[in-house]
Amino acid sequence: MGKKVTIRDIAKMAGVSVTTVSQVLNGKGKRFSKSTRERIIKLRDQYQYVPDFHARSLIMKENINTIGVLVPNVSEPFFGTFVEGVQQVARQEKLIPLIFSANRDPKLEKQYLEQMVERSIDGLIIASARMTTEMINQALINRDIPYILFDRNYDQEGARVQTDDYHGGQLAAKHLVELGHQRCLYLGVTNITENFKQRLAGFTSVLQAHGRHFDEASDVLRADLSRRGGYQAAQAVVDSGATAVFAANDDMAIGLLRGLRELKIRVPEDISVVGYDDIALDEYVYPQLTTIHQPIFDLGIGATKILLDRIHNQHRDETVEKFPVRLIRRESTGPCHMV
Repeated sequence: MGKKVTIRDIAKMAGVSVTTVSQVLNGKGKRFSKSTRERIIKLRDQYQYVPDFHARSLIMKENINTIGVLVPNVSEPFFGTFVEGVQQVARQEKLIPLIFSANRDPKLEKQYLEQMVERSIDGLIIASARMTTEMINQALINRDIPYILFDRNYDQEGARVQTDDYHGGQLAAKHLVELGHQRCLYLGVTNITENFKQRLAGFTSVLQAHGRHFDEASDVLRADLSRRGGYQAAQAVVDSGATAVFAANDDMAIGLLRGLRELKIRVPEDISVVGYDDIALDEYVYPQLTTIHQPIFDLGIGATKILLDRIHNQHRDETVEKFPVRLIRRESTGPCHMV
């Protein structure tokens, strides 16, 4: 057979009903003769028959939920770890998670969202800096599909999980102030979103409270949100004369470490570097990266549990679950040696 074999094909070849085939293949065919069972199994193996997922769930009356997870880029360690948290709950609760990575493309985000709606998913977890609540509701087209927001769009209305980015910025600045640094830079992103605004605001507030001069025009560098972006910013960091840098995320900080090393700048003796997120790679770069820890895995777990509650209990309140951040001090920060 050139086409995909269906359960009806197996039933016709075996000379039995579709119901009989279904029950035998799902381990509920004991009431049928041994020869009938063996004939069905042999045909299944011969034609490599695979049951249709949706048909099987209807026949078996199984309550199998499918959720969609839309992230900017699943290849980034941050979002990869978040998805692992989602998958842990999915395994426990027998969910089918559909992961969509939009590569930070707004058109692709919209396209994926529409595709998920077409597939009659039960719920959505959306991490997008550009997709507003209004855009999401328009895409849902009067369908009562619960969704959870995550990461950069926490200023939008709707249920969400988030961390305190403002406090994270404060922790980074406080750490550098305690080490005696007078001139600090913030290595930010070209397309700034709310979470990065909050990190910068918290960082600035502590520096100014401790009498450190900080002017966004001269003390904020902007680059692509990537290791390459951090790497390419290294010369500008050196030229600034700063003794400490707070990077918008760990990927940028790791790229910066490499760039500084190639320029023969010692970290932390010449420049201290602080990242943000606490991805697994931080402990394996040289020097090990001081960073602000976000419980990324727990964010994935929390988002999925809230979504499940909204699916099963039809809660439509704007639940906001906040997760703490904390400083993780490693080897990339040290006392300022400049007088």
